[in-house]
Amino acid sequence: MNKQKSSRINRIIRPVSRLRKAYIARLVGRCVILAGCIFLSVLGSSEFELLDRMNFFSRFSVLHILWGIWVIDMVCQHIPVKHMPLGSQKLFRERFRPVHKEINYSRLKDYIISTRKAACKVFALWTVIIAVIGVLFHANIINRTVLFLISVFFYVCDLICVLIWCPFRLILGNQCCTTCRIFNWDHLMMFSPLIFMGGFYSISLVLMACAVWLVWEFCVMRFPERFWEFSNEALKCSNCTDKLCTQYCKNYSNS
Repeated sequence: MNKQKSSRINRIIRPVSRLRKAYIARLVGRCVILAGCIFLSVLGSSEFELLDRMNFFSRFSVLHILWGIWVIDMVCQHIPVKHMPLGSQKLFRERFRPVHKEINYSRLKDYIISTRKAACKVFALWTVIIAVIGVLFHANIINRTVLFLISVFFYVCDLICVLIWCPFRLILGNQCCTTCRIFNWDHLMMFSPLIFMGGFYSISLVLMACAVWLVWEFCVMRFPERFWEFSNEALKCSNCTDKLCTQYCKNYSNS
């Protein structure tokens, strides 16, 4: 009886990892950024003139700071960084821990094919969503400022997917964020509404996001063993040190 009571208490009072704490703080920060951007748009601030054509170079704006944060985030996805979650870093050789037994390449091939199909479904769904946004923009129902706010909203949703609930898991069927096939699609999905905007601000972000996506997809094809938990020991839930997406982790909830 006491053991059952102790188990229930442990499930309620669970230690939060340092990385998850950092991501919770980042989510709060992103919510503040979204609220600030909405406030500026309601005021009709001239800050959003930065989004038009080459106005990026005309004067300094608070939107430059946000642009810099996004650029740094994307650069970090191109290099091995210890403090970043394994889910986004598993493409690098430094984060690969081969299994002790021989890899079953037949099963690995089946895994890559199935996850590619699932990823294509997500891509198709997201394309439809962005197409609808594009239609609204070209019909003058929404403007550049709204496009930007949608991207900032997606910026917030990115961490909601990690920390609270991710709708794409219903399509991908992955156990957690660490094994997620599309982990580094985040910036491509965030900035895709900016495709319709034009101007240096949006084009520079979209091109960098495409570069991150292409590197990720190349590594999936070139080094598939790094992305499968039965060939990469580091991806197994029992070896997880991030404890980032704990709402999905059975080992964590049972500990």
